[in-house]
Amino acid sequence: MKLSEFKFDLPLKLVAQHPAEDRDLSKLLVLHKDTGKIEHKVFKDIVDYFDDGDVLVTNNTKVFPARLYGNKEKTGAQIEVFLLRELNKEMHLWDVLVDPARKIRVGNKLYFGDGELVAEVIDNTTSRGRTIRFLYDGDDEAFYKMVDTLGETPLPKYIKRPVEEADRDRFQTIYAEEIGAVAAPTAGMHFTRQILKRMELKGVKTSPITLHIGLGTFRPVDVEDLTKHKMDSENYKVPSKTAEIVNEALDNKKRVCAVGTTSMRSMESSVNANNRLKGNEGWTDRFIFPPYDFKICNALLTNFHMPESTLLMMACAFGGYENVINAYKVAIKENYRFLSYGDAMLII
Repeated sequence: MKLSEFKFDLPLKLVAQHPAEDRDLSKLLVLHKDTGKIEHKVFKDIVDYFDDGDVLVTNNTKVFPARLYGNKEKTGAQIEVFLLRELNKEMHLWDVLVDPARKIRVGNKLYFGDGELVAEVIDNTTSRGRTIRFLYDGDDEAFYKMVDTLGETPLPKYIKRPVEEADRDRFQTIYAEEIGAVAAPTAGMHFTRQILKRMELKGVKTSPITLHIGLGTFRPVDVEDLTKHKMDSENYKVPSKTAEIVNEALDNKKRVCAVGTTSMRSMESSVNANNRLKGNEGWTDRFIFPPYDFKICNALLTNFHMPESTLLMMACAFGGYENVINAYKVAIKENYRFLSYGDAMLII
């Protein structure tokens, strides 16, 4: 398929600037992929679509305050440093994006807070990318506490407002555990403890995987021929226990739902020769677009995504191109909210 086939007009008023007042009061569009039927629900109704023996696979990655503001040595110029990926824990070596990039050169020292944290620029990676080393004597836990104090919740740039204290909690799932993401697995942000408890009482199992989301997930596709697009690699882990639970559900013809595209990518990157899930960890750059034969999941919970995004392409691959594009047209007509703080779609 071609990039232009995933283009649509997204009204700016539908790009959610704040989350719903309560996590489970977001709207939920339910798409039946075999028939194209659409239902309009509230997120808390999701419990009605699952039963005993079904499985929800969640991404338990935890967003950290990855956006730092500091000053360049000597000139004092203000700079923004966006932490992308830790390269070496002992040396506190990181891949980052810097802004304004033209002012940040190899050898520069950058100061954060009142100088509690200092970094040195080691290398150039891309036009805006740098490798930096934090000159910090503490261990990894103490370093992350420092980043947590000095950093800002990394809301996407399409949220056109200052970051608020409430974002620390809301730009995160309630089951986040493993620190390492610079963006939230947004489909999971709708769940509350009450919904998960209701699922548990029905016999639905919730099992975690971990995929640390980098900015590569949101990198624009700039080639018309989708086979030529290359995804950035992201670190993931599928625990053996999760694989056991998922495979048992598949053997019993139960529903296995990926909560978010990141959970789906992780599982599709960890399939054995018998088309069953295997415990695994590593890096994945898997790019899923139509047509694609999904091996593990038979349900997908996701938010509404940007035009021409790899996330929209995966949703179309799973739900059927015509079905999903039509669902997006209906969602726009019905004023569903889009992107990270927006509403949800369940494809079954």
